[in-house]
Amino acid sequence: MPPKILIVEDTESLALMYQSYLIPTGVETCIAYNGEQAVVALQEFEPDLVILDVMLPDMNGLDILSSLDPDTAPQVIVLTGHATKEMAIKAIKLGASDFLEKPIEADRFRITVNNALKLKDLKQTVKSYQTTYENGKYYDLIGSSSEMQSVYQIIKSASASKATVFITGESGTGKELCARAVHLASPRANKPFVALNCAAIPKDLIESEIFGHLKGAFTGAIANREGAAGQADGGTLFLDELCEMDINLQSKLLRFIQTGCYQQVGSEKEVKVDVRFVCATNRDPLLEVQEGRFREDLYYRLHVIPIALPPLNQRGKDVIEIADALFKKISKEEGRAYKGMSEGVKNLFLSYGWPGNVRQLENTIRNILVLHDEAYIEASMIPALPNAQNQSQPVAAAVNAVTTEVMPSPSFAAPSTETTPVISKVATVFSQADIEPLWLVEKRYIEQAIDACDNNIPKAAALLDVSPSTIYRKIKSWEEMQVS
Repeated sequence: MPPKILIVEDTESLALMYQSYLIPTGVETCIAYNGEQAVVALQEFEPDLVILDVMLPDMNGLDILSSLDPDTAPQVIVLTGHATKEMAIKAIKLGASDFLEKPIEADRFRITVNNALKLKDLKQTVKSYQTTYENGKYYDLIGSSSEMQSVYQIIKSASASKATVFITGESGTGKELCARAVHLASPRANKPFVALNCAAIPKDLIESEIFGHLKGAFTGAIANREGAAGQADGGTLFLDELCEMDINLQSKLLRFIQTGCYQQVGSEKEVKVDVRFVCATNRDPLLEVQEGRFREDLYYRLHVIPIALPPLNQRGKDVIEIADALFKKISKEEGRAYKGMSEGVKNLFLSYGWPGNVRQLENTIRNILVLHDEAYIEASMIPALPNAQNQSQPVAAAVNAVTTEVMPSPSFAAPSTETTPVISKVATVFSQADIEPLWLVEKRYIEQAIDACDNNIPKAAALLDVSPSTIYRKIKSWEEMQVS
C-alpha cells in the first residue's frame, strides 16, 4: 500500500503544485484548504505524512500540530512563507519532522518528503522492537536470562517460516505462551490460533476434536462440527501434550501434516487447509519413540524447529521479573493493591526450586494476594512451599531464620530426609570456606552423570530431568569459559 500524504494549503495553486511534485513518487494524496478540512481529513484519510501550511484562513497550522497525539500522529512537514528561527524551533518542538520555507523547489520538496517517510518507518520499527523486547518481555513470555534470550532468537528466526515447531519443557514452563509467541511473530498473527490439549480429551473423541465430524457420525453427534484443523485454517494449530495422543490416530495426523488434507469423522470428502503446526510435550519425545508410544516418522516430521524451555529454577533472576508481572496482573484481577516485594521475598523466590515452575509461582502469588490486604509483599505472607520432605513450617519462616545469604542447592540434589528445612541446613552445615561457585558444582555433577551413563548424554539428561539441549548448552558454555 503506497504512503498516504495530506497536503494542508489554503492557496489552491500551491496545493496542486505540491501534489504534482509527488506524482512521480506513487504516493496517495489528499488536499485540505483550511484547518477545519484538515481536522476531518486527519480522522478519515489517516495520512502517514502531513504537509502543513502554518498560515491558514481559519486557524494557525501550529495549533493543529500541537493537537496531534505524539504516540499515533503522522509525520509533519511545516511550510511557511514567513519563516523565522523561532517559528522553526517551535514547530520542531511540537513534533514536526522538518520545516520548509516557500517557495519550494520540486527536488527539495521530494527529498524532504522521502526523508520524513523513512523517519516514520524507522520510528515504527523502533516502537515494534520496544513493544516486543522491553523489560525482558517477548510477546507474553517474560525473562531476560540468556536461556530465554536464546528461545526468543529461535522464535524470531523461525517466524517467517511455515516449518513445524516442537516445544519441550516441564509442566508449567509456559509452552502454550511460547506457541502463541511463535504465532504472533509470524505472518499468520492476524489469523486464528487454535490450541488443543491432547491429554485433556478422551481417546475416542480426540479425532473428532481435531478433524471435526458430520451429524450422525457417532452416538451423540447431533450436528456437524468443524474441528480444530478447520478452525485454524490460515493460522496456527497448537497440539499440546502431543505424546498423549493415541498411536492409531498418529498415522492420520502424519498424513494431515504431509498433505494438508484430512477427512472429517463420518465423511469421505477431503478438506484441504493451510495450517502451521506447533506441538509441545512435557515428556522426552525420543524416549517415547524408543518405548513405542510415539511414531518415529511423526517425530521426525514434527521435530523441525525444536525449542527447549528451561525450568524456572534454571532462569536466575527471571523469577523476580515474572513474579512482579504476575503480582501486577493478579492484583488487578482480584481488586488488590500492589506496591512491590521486600528483599526477603525476592531472596526466597530466587532460592526456592519451583518444581511446578511458573504455574506454581502464579498460584503462590494468587494465594498471597487473596489472603492478605497489604500492598507491600513481605516474606511472612508466603505460604508453605513443598521444598523439603516433612516440612513443618512455611519456607518464609525458614528464610527469615537465616542470617546470611546462601546460594541455593542445585536442583538435582537428592531430597533431604530430615525434618530440618533445606535452606536452614545449608546455612548451618557449610562454612564460607566450603562454598564454591554453583556452576562448578553443577559441572562436576553433570560430568559424573554423563560418565555414569557411558557418555550417553540423552540418557543422562533424562535421569537429571533436563533436556539434552540444556546439557549441550552448558558444555559449550564451560568450553568457552576455559578458552577465555
